[in-house]
Amino acid sequence: MAAASTPAVRVRRVYDDPSPDDGVRVLVDRLWPRGLKKTDAHVDEWPKALTPSTELRRWYHGPEGEYEEFCRRYEAELDAPEAAVALDRLRDLAAERTVTLLTAAKDPSVSHTSVLQRELNAS
Repeated sequence: MAAASTPAVRVRRVYDDPSPDDGVRVLVDRLWPRGLKKTDAHVDEWPKALTPSTELRRWYHGPEGEYEEFCRRYEAELDAPEAAVALDRLRDLAAERTVTLLTAAKDPSVSHTSVLQRELNAS
């Protein structure tokens, strides 16, 4: 008997057109994406507790920011109680259906979304 496959946690840019395969669309950026109307984004949830702190985001985009250290610091932020509750909520959603993490980052593979996706898929 084949094991049931679990729904995926995907990452997409919020500026891309929504897809029927997106499932639950979750914006994981602290700030609303520039130039995007809320009615056009089709965002189902926006858990700001899962976004990197303003301080961490500024550090990462500054002259000293480096991806591996950013990941370590962001993972530590995800241990905070409010973030842990929001992470559990997404884990519950992902157990039932596809969850698409949305970001305005130009390269999501080197953003907080890849860390968040890894955390959720490891569950």
